[in-house]
Amino acid sequence: MQLTFNQIVIPPGRNLLLKNIDWSMLEELLAELGETRAARISYSRGMLEVMVPLAEHESDKEIIGNLVETLLEELDIEFWALGSTTFKNELMARAVEPDKCLYIQHEAVIRGKKRLDLTVDPPPDLAIEIDISSRTQFDNYEKLGVPELWRYDGEHLEINVLQNGRYVISATSIHFPQFPLVEAIPQYVKQSQSVGRNATMKAFRAWVRSYLS
Repeated sequence: MQLTFNQIVIPPGRNLLLKNIDWSMLEELLAELGETRAARISYSRGMLEVMVPLAEHESDKEIIGNLVETLLEELDIEFWALGSTTFKNELMARAVEPDKCLYIQHEAVIRGKKRLDLTVDPPPDLAIEIDISSRTQFDNYEKLGVPELWRYDGEHLEINVLQNGRYVISATSIHFPQFPLVEAIPQYVKQSQSVGRNATMKAFRAWVRSYLS
């Protein structure tokens, strides 16, 4: 009897590690999992990690994504949000699914594309991860060349900027250097939990405009 991947139950908040997974096996597993799933994957040279997020993980992801999109709208910058798209590069033997990602500087390059291939297409300009627990996943963003990675642990925002192929922690975002987002993003995420999403976005929009006036 052969066990299928869909027979394996991973509780929310837990990870499953599989080793000796070659690229063809990864492609088969991704096809079996399908695109409408809760699980996220990270793959690095034969090691596959499958993660199932908690509910609070998803709510933080959505609020932070909304805040970034609001900021881009106020700055009148075109962007393309792709959520948890699978980004993979067979030549590098790496794949990752961010909680949230956006094309900003390279938005025009990928605008309207239905499928992305990182062997020819640029990686997202900004990736957002909630509660990163895996160094493999962190390293994947470096190897795939994602210029900026945000990590939010439920309390603090950490901004990582790619320099010479490695991430360094930065006090500011390369995309929004004039805004103190390390302090502001956690503040507005917490605010949303008490006053609601819409009221928070209105307050954040006013805050952004105060910096632009």
